Amino acid sequence: MYKDWQDMYKEKLKTPEEAVKLVENGDRISFPTANGNPRFLSTALAGRIKNGELPDCELTVGLNLNAPELCKPEVASKCYYRAGYISPFERPMAQQGICDPTPFRFTDIPRTCVQDRDYNVVFMTASPMNEHGWFSAAMSCSHSYSMTRQAWAKGKPMRVFLEVNNNAPFVHGQNHFHISEVTVLTEANWDIIAPPPDKPNQKDEAMANYIAELVPDGATLQLGIGGLPNILGKYLTSKKDLGCHTEMIVDAYLELYKAGVLTNRRKTFMPHKTIGTIIWGSKELHGFCHNNPGVEIHGIDFCANPNIIALHDDFIAVNSIMECDLAGQCVSESMGIVPYSGMGGQADFVQGAWQSKGGKAFLCLYSTFTDKEGTEHSKIAPVVNGWVGISRWDVQYLVTEYGCAYIKGTGMRERVRNIVGIAHPDFREWLVAEAKRLNLIDSRSDINIKKMRKIV
Repeated sequence: MYKDWQDMYKEKLKTPEEAVKLVENGDRISFPTANGNPRFLSTALAGRIKNGELPDCELTVGLNLNAPELCKPEVASKCYYRAGYISPFERPMAQQGICDPTPFRFTDIPRTCVQDRDYNVVFMTASPMNEHGWFSAAMSCSHSYSMTRQAWAKGKPMRVFLEVNNNAPFVHGQNHFHISEVTVLTEANWDIIAPPPDKPNQKDEAMANYIAELVPDGATLQLGIGGLPNILGKYLTSKKDLGCHTEMIVDAYLELYKAGVLTNRRKTFMPHKTIGTIIWGSKELHGFCHNNPGVEIHGIDFCANPNIIALHDDFIAVNSIMECDLAGQCVSESMGIVPYSGMGGQADFVQGAWQSKGGKAFLCLYSTFTDKEGTEHSKIAPVVNGWVGISRWDVQYLVTEYGCAYIKGTGMRERVRNIVGIAHPDFREWLVAEAKRLNLIDSRSDINIKKMRKIV
């Protein structure tokens, strides 16, 4: 390590409280996703906001799992807090209108915030500096890193606040800051959140089986999080030479790698590389990504760009939704119109998979849910009553535990028949009757419910 880099590091090293004094009222600050959120810097900033020192600041925070102080009512109400992907910490505030849920295509966030809103500060978690003066922001490169690079490319100011954590991996790709680019840094070696894998249930297994049948050898995968991708990885162990280009690198990819299935050899774009923008999983996954030439982390304007996704032949996107209707409209981020979660890169990967040669995009949901009173309801509605995330124009495959329906390019008559066929058997007759009542299909249409699949 050059002496200049060491000296520069020492000059820029501050306590979290000292570092946030460099934030000015009116700054617009971006925080990345999950572990990318710097815990101590965020807490120190929350203290200044709570004291009324920064009333004109605007924050955009992605999936706040690491900085709960920022979204407490006494803090979020004293600045403009935008929730890019609502976390459990933010959910009560978003539902009260204190945090402002902001609909974004994930790949659009950097351009929108730089071009339209003049964001000028990023807060990020980073690995220790290497001998060449570089830090890796790979835990969640996400939108904040891309925002920085886009701003600098346009000649706009962007100040970088780093929280250096010895537990953060140093990962290859385009996710690095040089010490000469950093405004201020602090050190805080908190334990990186390493969530245990969600346990799949019988419904997840059924959906994974349907999807796995349609995944060819050599496909490139984008998997979300939850029980479904975890079990899907096990159903794909019979495949050959799968690849990864994704939003989140999760443990399912590590399991496929250990099984000898994830080789990236047949990727038609960036072969031999596992590509993502966020690392979210176990400590073993962090270790797998650390200094591994076969793993790269890039900004979201690269990872979730549909044009980049489409460069991969046989691209497979698997994501979860909360509700759909008989036209194929999908709700992913709300319960009715009540804010609940977020879209992430779902819309981008659906579009990119469709543009891919041989690509397939699967949107998955359980057929029913049970309310607080114990009453079961269909998650497939005649017409959704929520914020549509994926339009009926873009849906390709819909999957429940009762089957997989191809929707793209079909008319309403076919859609109703195909979607009713993957609904829970107890609700199929009602859905057909509603489709006729609403004139979605002709009242004389013959849809044979008795021949539809009834066993999970």
